[in-house]
Parts: sequence; structure tokens; C-alpha cells
Amino acid sequence: MITQQQKLMNKKGFIFDLDGVIVDTAKYHYLAWKELANELGFDITLEQNEQLKGVSRIRSLEIILGWGNVTLTEEEFMKYMAEKNDNYLSHIAQMDAGEILPDVPKILNYLQKKQQGIALGSASKNARKILQKVGLFNVFEGIVDGNDVSKAKPDPEVFLIAAQKLNITPKNCIVFEDSVAGVTAANTAEMISIGIGSEETLGHADFVFNDFTEIQTSFIEELIKR
Repeated sequence: MITQQQKLMNKKGFIFDLDGVIVDTAKYHYLAWKELANELGFDITLEQNEQLKGVSRIRSLEIILGWGNVTLTEEEFMKYMAEKNDNYLSHIAQMDAGEILPDVPKILNYLQKKQQGIALGSASKNARKILQKVGLFNVFEGIVDGNDVSKAKPDPEVFLIAAQKLNITPKNCIVFEDSVAGVTAANTAEMISIGIGSEETLGHADFVFNDFTEIQTSFIEELIKR
């Protein structure tokens, strides 16, 4: 018979990024950034958008302005920041549970069944709103988003705060990430990093899967028992 103490010893913290891991909001970010770039007189590609994954809104706009060789005043910068967010919010307002990526619920349900710690660690300032729209808000014991941190990924702050919220040490945490910056942040925090995407891009992660359909519950069980 497994004692309560043994259960606690086996409890791990599973920390999920949001965009591109739980839901595919990257497409909505792209549409909103593209609309803004077009307004400023240039265009951005899907390939360029890949470079914005896991990057804060402020830094993303700075990068985009560099691509277009556009200079803005501080007032204009803040105006376009707000405009982009309004465009993005208009897109995500239509989201529902159908936006959750394949087999993510399977893994979340398994973790709940095993009484594991589940947290969100996202750069998005709209993370709570999105989780509510897709019906996953109550799954997460701890939610850390762009409103809660002062340092963007690849700084590990977001994941370290998530670990604190779960009351689990970083070495006993596992991070699911789809960005280079996110995997780097997890590695820096000395957490197990699981890349969701291509091996070519996320090869510095401890494990890489194309998506959650490749992740078996037996693999999750192995992580719990470590």
C-alpha cells in the first residue's frame, strides 16, 4: 500500500507553456502582427513569425520594427502595442474547447488522476482569458503569465515562480515548451525540458515530440517515478 508520504515524494510539477503547446494561438498572434506590419507599410512571413514564439509583446514589436526598418516615438510604440493586442483579443474571443491541441486533454487528465502538480508558465498576458475560453482554467493549480514576471524567456523566472506556486522544487519539475527561448529557460532552471515541435529547432531539450499525440501516458509515468 502506497502511503501519503510516498505519494508526496513522487509528486512532480508539470509546467506547460500555452501558445503552441496547449492551444495554437500562434496563428492569431501572426494575423495581428501581420495586420500591424501592413499598416506600417511592410509585410511579415510565417517564417519570421517563428522567431517571435515565446517572446514578449514589447520585444516582438521591437523585432518587427527592425524588419521593416521603422522607427516610432514612444507614444506611437505604445499605441501600436495596444492596437495589436486589441486585434489579437478579437481573434481569441471566438475560441472554444475545439482549439485545444490534440491529446493535450489526455495528458492533463492523466496528471490529475495521478495527483500531480499542474501549472502554466506563459509569456502571454492573456493566458487566463484563453484558458477560460477553452475550459481549462480550473485544471491548473498555478498560473504564471506575462502579468506576473519582469523577465521574459529565456530567463527562467516564469518557470521558477510556477514551481513556487506548486510548492515543488525546480529539479522535480517538467516543462513542456515549443520555443527555443522556453526550452532554454527550462534548462537554465534545471528542470526537465520537453520540446513540442521539431528536433531540428528544439534539439537542446531533454526530450522532443512533434505533438502530444506522440506522448504516451507510460512516458509520463516514468517522469513521475524519477
